[in-house]
Amino acid sequence: MQLKFIRGMWGMEQPTLAANLQMIKNDGFDGVEMGAPADPLQRQELQTLLRDLDLLFVAQQWTEGATPKEHAQSFELQYRRNTELNPVLVNSHTGKDYFNTANNLSICRKAAALEQELGFTVTHEIHRGRMTFSTTATMALLKKMPELKLTADFSHWCCVHESYLQDQDEAMHAAIAHSHHIHARVGFPEGPQVSDPRAPEWEGAVDFHVQWWQKIVDHHKQIGTKVLTICPEFGPPDYMMTMPYSRQPVADLWEINCYMKDLLKERLRH
Repeated sequence: MQLKFIRGMWGMEQPTLAANLQMIKNDGFDGVEMGAPADPLQRQELQTLLRDLDLLFVAQQWTEGATPKEHAQSFELQYRRNTELNPVLVNSHTGKDYFNTANNLSICRKAAALEQELGFTVTHEIHRGRMTFSTTATMALLKKMPELKLTADFSHWCCVHESYLQDQDEAMHAAIAHSHHIHARVGFPEGPQVSDPRAPEWEGAVDFHVQWWQKIVDHHKQIGTKVLTICPEFGPPDYMMTMPYSRQPVADLWEINCYMKDLLKERLRH
């Protein structure tokens, strides 16, 4: 099985799309994760750059609206646009934490129908503020719709549940078995992002996450998956901690995400 390392556009600061994608390519990433632009000419530019740089495309989208129906409509609009660019998969921030299970499932069913129609895999990201914000909410969705696929971003659950989830084996087992894309950020019980995963004080937090990611890799090896995508996704300020008064970030974002890529290439057995 191949592991493909993807870099999100979150926190990229080069002046042009071409410069950002070239930087991603130069530092050894296999693809980019971002939303397809709404403007057709910009979509064409992205498509051309992906082809010329031989980069994979993981589509990112975020459902929006005041009601579940509006979220479903938002999903469809973005999904049809994203799939014009032949993504490896579509990663979605889906629903809301304050929608009930039935309402969030109505959005998921719309997503599943579109996935069936157009054939591009949809993964729903584990994320605060979304339908997957907690283990309990996510398990309720999986119980009703076991075909759901997840993007594993366990940093959010560490924060929500104020733990390294040691007492939630059943939920973690289910989430791992349903994860088809990994967001490799390291959280801790008081927040979704450690200051610097290279620092010795965060070794334990890193180890917890690597163990979970290894279990996802092992699961996909067992079921015969050919390619598994991983996106190191440490974020910029204010996700990244900053120094008081100066608001200077405590670490270099690009260096950290490259470090995570290299660390996982070394540590994940596949």
